[in-house]
Amino acid sequence: MKNTAILFLTLLLSALSAFSQDFGQFSGSEFCAWGKQNRPQVYPKNLRINGSTKHTFDVLDYHLDLDIYHCYTLPYPKNFSARSVITLKAVTELSQIKLDAVNSSLAIQSVGMAGSGFQHADDTLVILLNRTYQPGDLVQVSIDYQHLNVSDNAFYTGNGFVFTDCEPQGARKWFPCYDQPYDKATLSLRAKVPANVKLGSNGRLADSVTFADTTWYHWISRDPIATYIMVISSRVNYNLEIVKWAKPAPAVDTLPIRFYSNPGENTSQAKALIVPLGNFFSSMFGEHPFEKDGFATLSPQFMWGGMENQTLTSLCPGCWQSGLIAHEFAHQWFGDMITNATWADLWLNEGFATYFEATWTGHLNGYSAYKNQINGNAAYYLSQNPGWAISNPEWAANPPANSTLFNYAITYMKGSCVMYMYRYVVGDSLFFKSIYDYANDTDFRYKSATIPDFIEKMNESTGLSLDWFFNQWIYQPNHPEYKNSYSFLEMGNGTWNAHFQASQVQTNPAFFAMPLELRIAFSDGSDTLLRVMNDFNNQVFIFQFDKEPVSLVFDPDNHILLKKASTELSIASPPQVSWLELSVNPNPATGITSLSFNLNSKSETEIAITDLNGRVVYASESVTRLPGRYSLPLKVDHLKSGTYLVSLRSNTNKQYTKLIVTGSR
Repeated sequence: MKNTAILFLTLLLSALSAFSQDFGQFSGSEFCAWGKQNRPQVYPKNLRINGSTKHTFDVLDYHLDLDIYHCYTLPYPKNFSARSVITLKAVTELSQIKLDAVNSSLAIQSVGMAGSGFQHADDTLVILLNRTYQPGDLVQVSIDYQHLNVSDNAFYTGNGFVFTDCEPQGARKWFPCYDQPYDKATLSLRAKVPANVKLGSNGRLADSVTFADTTWYHWISRDPIATYIMVISSRVNYNLEIVKWAKPAPAVDTLPIRFYSNPGENTSQAKALIVPLGNFFSSMFGEHPFEKDGFATLSPQFMWGGMENQTLTSLCPGCWQSGLIAHEFAHQWFGDMITNATWADLWLNEGFATYFEATWTGHLNGYSAYKNQINGNAAYYLSQNPGWAISNPEWAANPPANSTLFNYAITYMKGSCVMYMYRYVVGDSLFFKSIYDYANDTDFRYKSATIPDFIEKMNESTGLSLDWFFNQWIYQPNHPEYKNSYSFLEMGNGTWNAHFQASQVQTNPAFFAMPLELRIAFSDGSDTLLRVMNDFNNQVFIFQFDKEPVSLVFDPDNHILLKKASTELSIASPPQVSWLELSVNPNPATGITSLSFNLNSKSETEIAITDLNGRVVYASESVTRLPGRYSLPLKVDHLKSGTYLVSLRSNTNKQYTKLIVTGSR
């Protein structure tokens, strides 16, 4: 992996040396991941400790007033004076509040309003309140402070630039805050700068007033923001272009999208892209959630990648590449509108944005381009898998290093493949319905979510129980390694059985449940695609046909992206099973038919009917049956006309037979 990283960075830095170069050879997720992994982050000892999402207060609003006028000229100092007014609501009885404020970056001068005194040590600002406040009370405190003249990898100056970059926990280096992603607040930011500076931030530009050589910018966000995506992007002689996007129905307003660029950069591709991209994403996720959006390329200090600051994405110099724009724009819904509640929930940001970047590729260039991109994501993961899970619940309390948290193989590549496989499991209709439902649920919209929140919403939206799927792919490491076998057996009377045994040989974890697709070809040149549920290891499936099968292909369309697999024709006798002669009569059937089978031994049995997409349309209770011949009535009057698979399951095996329903509803 080290050599791969060195090669990637060499190529990327060479590309960045020419702002006008086409970055089409790199995906947006590559830019995003490598930037976040490799930006220098120096954390004091306790800086990464997160608290519980149960907190003593809820921040409602930050009002920041910054004097950064002198930061734009030589020697480009990093110190500035500022005042913050924080409005919060008491959740418990409250006589003091604790904020994150890094001692090496911030010097607190005084507190006021409801603040009567303070202590600032160990990167924590404790503000003593003027009385004890009760749950539900509103509290306002003011803080006068200075940012010191230090490089802290959160507040940057140089060559006429001033910008911030905060993910995951850098906001506490340029203003005192409760720096946890679940505690979102509105923002009012006022900044004093030279008149030749353009400054962008979150939300809408309330006003900009110029007097002589000075401009005061005032940005206001009506929508709550997580602290890590609050931003300043500014420079001397920034280029600014604004595209007006007439949002599709049901919205009737126009959304301004601001493009801040360095002199000499070509933004034409990005400007032409943004309206169709916005239309595409809003068709899947619902209306764009904010009052404006925008992108700003920064200085070479922001060497590579992008950062999805709410309504103003940061980009590396010249990085107006389509994939990066699509990736970061998807974050406005997943990451900004709905924010990961803790750093254990980052998959809800990066897995989503990476997957929907691939859907945009498919929208532009067709299904094969989409599938090639997602297959490439899987191939990267399989070759570079470091062996940990997408999410570790312990990260909620103690986030890992950036190299782990933003690991490209796991967080981005594997994360996007889990989204693809979720779509495979539930089908296109339920997939897009459930994602839309999640994006438009008022419990999450403009708020935060955990992965368990998301899973619960998917269960509700689809009407399915999907905990098994998400738990194994998100909270367990690695992937299945299949070593399957199959055989064909002539049964006489013009019938054949196909035996397939699904076996996984990996050890950590021992098993992944998944629906499997099998393509079986016949001697007459035809073939059929079957979908069955593999829910325990070494499971045997038996299919009956009235023509001779000649070959079997496992997962022919590579829907189980995260796997290694071999499937061999077995020369051994087919596995022994506990029943024989599964049949349906009459077949085709209308209204009711009869299911017949023999049992050779006492077995727990379940009967199910699935459509050809693997969706269960009927399932019986588990019944213990003794050896013998059975003929059971099977009602099909609730089924649409079509072809189905009837399965009989015992403790260790499943047997299938085809059912054709005619004349039903």
